[in-house]
Amino acid sequence: MASEVRVPTLGESVSEATIGEWLKKPGEAVAVDEPIASLETDKVAVEVPSPIAGVMGEYKVSVGDTVEVGALIATIEEGAAQAGPENTRPRDDADVIAPPPPEPTAPAESGDDHSQTLSPSVRRAVLEHGLDPSTIKGTGRDGRLTKEDVLAAAQAKKSSPAPAASAPAPTPAPASAPAATGERLEERVKMTRLRQTIARRLKSAQEEAALLTTFNDCDMSAVMEAREAYKDLFAKKHGIKLGFMSFFAKAACLALKDVPSVNARIEGDEIIYHKYVDLSVAVSAPNGLVVPVVRNVDTMSFAEIEQAIAGYGQKAKDGTLTMADMAGGTFTISNGGVFGSLMSTPIINPPQSAVLGLHRIEERPVAVKGQVVIRPMMYLALSYDHRIIDGREAVTALKIIKEAIEDPMRMLIDL
Repeated sequence: MASEVRVPTLGESVSEATIGEWLKKPGEAVAVDEPIASLETDKVAVEVPSPIAGVMGEYKVSVGDTVEVGALIATIEEGAAQAGPENTRPRDDADVIAPPPPEPTAPAESGDDHSQTLSPSVRRAVLEHGLDPSTIKGTGRDGRLTKEDVLAAAQAKKSSPAPAASAPAPTPAPASAPAATGERLEERVKMTRLRQTIARRLKSAQEEAALLTTFNDCDMSAVMEAREAYKDLFAKKHGIKLGFMSFFAKAACLALKDVPSVNARIEGDEIIYHKYVDLSVAVSAPNGLVVPVVRNVDTMSFAEIEQAIAGYGQKAKDGTLTMADMAGGTFTISNGGVFGSLMSTPIINPPQSAVLGLHRIEERPVAVKGQVVIRPMMYLALSYDHRIIDGREAVTALKIIKEAIEDPMRMLIDL
C-alpha cells in the first residue's frame, strides 16, 4: 500500500515552492520522518519528511517544478527495500555529487555506485570545505553522510601535515583539446527561487517607495576601545564575542525611539507605528542574502543581541533558517563592511521604511579641536522611504546613531 507525500504548510503567506532536489531515489529504504525532498520557497529551503517507514516510490513531479501547498509530489511504499537494481528515473545533475574517476592504475570496480545523495546542509559543508564526499565515512542511517561527518573530516584535513610539494612532469595536451586562446565560454544557470524573490522584492521597493539615502561618518575609536578593554571578560562571562553589531543595534533603538517614523510602515492609507523593535539583520547565505529577525531587540542586553545574531548567522550558513526566523521585522541593519564596502545606498526591505548600512572601518585624517588626527572612521548610510519619513527625521535618526557610537555612554544612560 502506498502513502502519499504532499507539500507541507510552508508558513504564513507562502502558498507555493519549487522542487529543489530529491534526497531519495525510487527503491531506496526510507525511515519515518527522514527527508526525501528539498523545497525552495521564497525565503528558505524546506525538507519534506517521509510520513511512514518504507520504500521510496514514484516521483510525481520533477526538479524545478513549482508546487502548491498540499500538492502530491511522491509516494512511499510500505515494506522493506528489495535487493537488486534500483527502480530509478533520470535525475538532475544537482541531485548527486559523484567522486572523481579512479586513477588509471586503480583496479576497476563493477556493480558499485559511489555517488552519494546529500542533504542541502551536507552539500553546502562539502563544497565549503572542498572535500570529496566519497572519501568520508558516513555515520548516518544507511551510511549517509551527516554534517558532523563532513566537519570532522574538514578538521582532520586541517590538522594533518601537508605533503611535500613536487614538480609534476609536463603533460602534453591532447591533440583534440580546444585551444585556450580566444575561448569564449558561457554558462546558463536557472535562478533559484530565493534569488528570483530577492530580485522581485528589490525592484518592487524601487518602484513603489520614494527611496532616498542620507550619509554620515562615524568615529569608531570609543567603541573599538571599549571592545578591546572588555572583550575577554565579555567572552568569559557570556560565551560569545563582543562585536560591533550589538553597539549599532542598541544605538538604532535609541534613534527609533526618538524618531518613531523610522520604525513605522505604510499600510493602505494608514501609518503603523511600532512600539517595539524587531531588528532584521542581513546575513549572507549560500543562495543569497537573507534577513532573519531578532525580536524585541530594544529589551535585550548586548550579550543577548550578540548570541541571537551569531545563532542566525550559523543557521544561514547551514541552510536551516525557517520561515518564522524571517517573518516580520520593523527595521534592518546591513553590514557591507564585512565584504570591504566603503560606501553604499542600501535598499529598504518592504514593508519596512528604513535600513541602516554599515561599511568598512578605515583610518582617515580628520579634524579634532583644530588638529588633524588619524581616526578609525566608518561611513553610515540610512536609506528611507520619503513617503513616510521626512529628510529632517532621517538625518536626525542617523545623527543619534552616530553620536551613540562615538560616545557609548549615551546607550547606558538613554540619551
